[in-house]
Amino acid sequence: MKALLSVKSGGPETLELTEVPTPEPGKGQLRVRVLACALNFPDVLIIEDKYQFKPERPFAPGAEISGEVDAVGEGVTGWAVGDRLIAVIVPNGGLAEQVIVTAEAAIPMPKDADPVEGAALIFTYGTTIHALMDRGKLKAGETLLILGAAGGIGLSAIEIGKALGATVVAAVSSEDKAAAAREAGADRTLIYGRAPFDKDASRALAKAFKDAVGPEGAHVIYDPVGGDYAEPALRSIAWEGRYLVVGFPAGIPKIPLNLTLLKACDVRGVFWGAFMEREPERHRRHVDQLLAWWSEGQIRPRIDRVYDLADGGAAITRLASRSAIGKVVVKVASD
Repeated sequence: MKALLSVKSGGPETLELTEVPTPEPGKGQLRVRVLACALNFPDVLIIEDKYQFKPERPFAPGAEISGEVDAVGEGVTGWAVGDRLIAVIVPNGGLAEQVIVTAEAAIPMPKDADPVEGAALIFTYGTTIHALMDRGKLKAGETLLILGAAGGIGLSAIEIGKALGATVVAAVSSEDKAAAAREAGADRTLIYGRAPFDKDASRALAKAFKDAVGPEGAHVIYDPVGGDYAEPALRSIAWEGRYLVVGFPAGIPKIPLNLTLLKACDVRGVFWGAFMEREPERHRRHVDQLLAWWSEGQIRPRIDRVYDLADGGAAITRLASRSAIGKVVVKVASD
């Protein structure tokens, strides 16, 4: 079978499309013919050895797949050859024609669902439902400010925020992205400039955030961006608001802690991967809710571009450029 492998530390140009042995499922495992693999920002970092997990090389990037069972391991019940599924492979392996998935991690994919959308569902929406419900305690009627709101994870926050009854303010870097945020359901949008910011630009951005969220402030701030955007956003938080730390593609921010005192607010980390491992039952309930919202049309992954497996490096380049609107997906096999 073919796999797109990271053979040395570096950018997407270091990936190699290679023939590798077909894996055999062990006890409690399924072998899956991969239909599609969605990429996420950790895939940009993991091939450069900048992610929390540093897998032994060679490895295939990509953690989020849809596929079809083509072999069932010993002791597996409830699954048969031909069944379709969604799965998150921790920490990677999806850019390959076949992968091994534990039966307990496999999620049945609804009949007639689009495999490209299915591959793009669990990582971003799973992160967001955990962030907004468990960490942010978002309530109907509250105001939610989302940074980087036109990426896959930002758009998922718009949709889930609206499903939970919040007023959603989407912060993005261009008018095209603002249009995508409005299409996803954002009530208001804000276009910010590119970092780095000097003191005057930082103050101006803080004022823009405050104007956008209104006089009461943002009850929950969802930040998958970090960098120079974090402090201006925090300055717009409501009394006893919750600031959710999700990721740092713009850099790890340095936030003055006196701001948390002045607003009596919380800064809360969101580590969805650890949540999945530590609380699998709650995670599964979240997945059930996501599948229900998906089937009802309340959420739907927006696909930015679809690439072939041989062009998986270009897909990662697209994601790293931060120009994608929605999810970047590699279609591995014919549906």
